Amino acid sequence: MNDPFATVLPPFMHFAQVYGAQIVFLFGLTMFFGAIGGRLFQKLHIPQVVGYIVIGIIIGSSGLRVLEPQTVAALNPISTVALSLIGILIGAELKLDVLKKYGRQFISILLFESIVPFFIVGILITVITYAVTKNYPMSVSLGLLLGAICSATAPAATTDVLVEYRTKGPLTTTTYGIVAMDDAVALILYAMASTIVAPLLGGHVASVSSQIIAIIKDIFGSIIIGSLFGMLLSFTIRNLMHDEGRILSFSLGALFLSTGVCEMLGLDHILAAMSIGFFMINFAPAKTRPVFAIISKFTPPVYVLFFVLVGAKLNIWIISPFLALLAVIYVAGRTFGKALGSWFGAKITNAPVTVQKYLKYCLLSQAGVAIGLSIAAGNDFQDSVGPQIMLIITATTFIVQLLGPVCVKYGVTKAGEVGLNVTEADIKKNTTVNDVRWGNMRICDEHSPAIVNENDTTITIMDSFSHQQNLNYAVRGTDGKLSGVISLEHLKEVMQMGEFADSLLALDIMDPVSATCKADMTLPDAYKLFEEYDTDAIPIVNADMQPQGMLERFTADHYLHTRILELNRKLKQLG
Repeated sequence: MNDPFATVLPPFMHFAQVYGAQIVFLFGLTMFFGAIGGRLFQKLHIPQVVGYIVIGIIIGSSGLRVLEPQTVAALNPISTVALSLIGILIGAELKLDVLKKYGRQFISILLFESIVPFFIVGILITVITYAVTKNYPMSVSLGLLLGAICSATAPAATTDVLVEYRTKGPLTTTTYGIVAMDDAVALILYAMASTIVAPLLGGHVASVSSQIIAIIKDIFGSIIIGSLFGMLLSFTIRNLMHDEGRILSFSLGALFLSTGVCEMLGLDHILAAMSIGFFMINFAPAKTRPVFAIISKFTPPVYVLFFVLVGAKLNIWIISPFLALLAVIYVAGRTFGKALGSWFGAKITNAPVTVQKYLKYCLLSQAGVAIGLSIAAGNDFQDSVGPQIMLIITATTFIVQLLGPVCVKYGVTKAGEVGLNVTEADIKKNTTVNDVRWGNMRICDEHSPAIVNENDTTITIMDSFSHQQNLNYAVRGTDGKLSGVISLEHLKEVMQMGEFADSLLALDIMDPVSATCKADMTLPDAYKLFEEYDTDAIPIVNADMQPQGMLERFTADHYLHTRILELNRKLKQLG
């Protein structure tokens, strides 16, 4: 099919030719519009990664061609960097206690979610291809190779959604474990399939045993390289925990060195990066583990570039109707196979119900390893089924990379795990004064019990203190505005004056106001006021300086602690 943009948009093609070599300009263009796309899709309640990919499609081979294929190829190091960053953060999720707890479950799910789609896609592709072409060897070959490739799951788009929505729970843990390991199963299945296909197509591929040995060498070599660099990184940064800049430099340096060594030795740099993360989280001194939080701060712009380039690589105009049919069958068979396999693997190991029901939505994305295996098939069988496989995987990657993140969001949302991966600092950052409650009662309200009038007697105020949890009260003047504050400690001192104290009014005993806050002020800003004015209570006022309540440090601390307990209770209920 001809590219419709080629005749409609020649100015943009000329634009690409003029600016194609200006890498810095393209970096800025890609990152800026990618970030806009991500934000727009977030506004539509769609994962931001979909926005990045759509922007890439628009400016890449399928659209305006601002990024030409040769330019995208020249930017491949960005993809390598992004996948290494994703790898080390996934490795950090594989804690030994988690593996001990879920190890049997992981292995069961891993095997079934990989092998079931292999058979389903293989059979469907073989039958449909034979019905159309009547070519038995080609039909079986396409079925075997596409079946093997479909078992791989892309970690990048999946984990980006999990990070974006701050998910935590058994479904999230299982998803991290599966996407970290199922690429190895895909490599083994491809080695076996290509060995069977070679004689059918009259070609020659190394024996299955030699391919398996090569894969084992790749896997263990990558793990050893990653572990060695994990040890080096742990030794280097253990005395630098107060210098985030140097920690980030050493961490990225070790990660990229590991990646470079693997590239030179022909090993898997993603697995090596995972090994660094796994070593650091499980075997390095505890004080070195905040390195992951520091690295995660560096990743957002790299992710934007990576996913925009993923979209830019896809060319949706080069696939024929027959290959389009096979692509649809491939996606349908892979989706059904992943769903059936993951459910069965979770069911027989008594995994939590949320894992059984919703894991299928988290395993649909396809990219790196699948594309890599399609390229391998294109090289191994370039005179037969190789080119068709590359086109089918390109087309299906386009589909699942757009739908996959949306399905991940749906799965973790239905599982109730969104927003559970937060700390007290995260909650504080996203909480305003108006959100703070004591039990079911808001502290910010014009009818708050923490407000007294200037003409209220000390007896009235004391009685109010005895019925409320507040230790400080705001005093409202006759004009309705804030005129002072009264603390329980000060009131006790006044009451020691004897009968004379009973005749005093709030106006007589109140203290001047040192600081105020508004209902929409964030808690971090409120806590700064606590520190700056050395106080534990701040009156809440509106724009007209009318009192709305009292923000007390104790109440805010209690609210934050309660929220953390609620999240932990929910996590415990999820299993």
